[in-house]
Amino acid sequence: MLQSFTRNYEDNSTEAGFQFTFYCDLCQDGYKSSFIESETYKKNRGLRNLARGVGTIGSFFGGKVGSLGYSLERSGNILSERFEGMSPEWHKEHEKAFEHAKNEAQRHFHRCHGCHSWVCDACYNEDEMLCTDCAPRQDVTVAKARAEAMRRNIDEVAETATVWKGKLESKTVVCQNCGKPAGTGKFCNNCGALLDLNTCSNCGAKNAQGVRFCNQCGASMITPALIRCPVCNEENPLGTKFCGNCGNKLQL
Repeated sequence: MLQSFTRNYEDNSTEAGFQFTFYCDLCQDGYKSSFIESETYKKNRGLRNLARGVGTIGSFFGGKVGSLGYSLERSGNILSERFEGMSPEWHKEHEKAFEHAKNEAQRHFHRCHGCHSWVCDACYNEDEMLCTDCAPRQDVTVAKARAEAMRRNIDEVAETATVWKGKLESKTVVCQNCGKPAGTGKFCNNCGALLDLNTCSNCGAKNAQGVRFCNQCGASMITPALIRCPVCNEENPLGTKFCGNCGNKLQL
């Protein structure tokens, strides 16, 4: 069984060679060790069909995709199936390559004396010899707190700020004549139809062009409602208080 300084690693080895990835326990950024070619494979089959995307130089890369790095100790059965049929010579090379990769990668990690996690340089507080979860860096924590306070202040000011001083007016946004967006003027941008709101003769409410009944009182917007004077029988528009013919007070 391969033994590593951290259980958070995976074996990327193939028949053609050996490579391992070690992960930070906090941020899950990974360090991939240098690729080591298998001498057994070279002798027996050559270096054809080398695994695609295998690097030759060790390097750090961004956060690991998917779940946390798995431990070889927790996935021994899967690895046994992967490496089943490899020669004893290949397995000896594998163990030797793992020791080399482990020593190479360990230089890029630190063990926290508080929680015992193995972390990368970015997640290690070298002044306290602890990971940044156990001992956050003071300058980073202060900068983060200042930024959060600034964001809260900006939000508070924005809540009370007047950002628009225009006049609130009802506008017909869709032309009742052509059915297209009408624009912001008095006439439709597409067909030229009048966009001014109609006034209900009964209650005075504003209604869009083409509306058949008032949206406030239900009075007809197509045919003006009339009220007949009981004295002279003259028809007056609904809402008229006095007859336009004889001056009689109308009953509304």
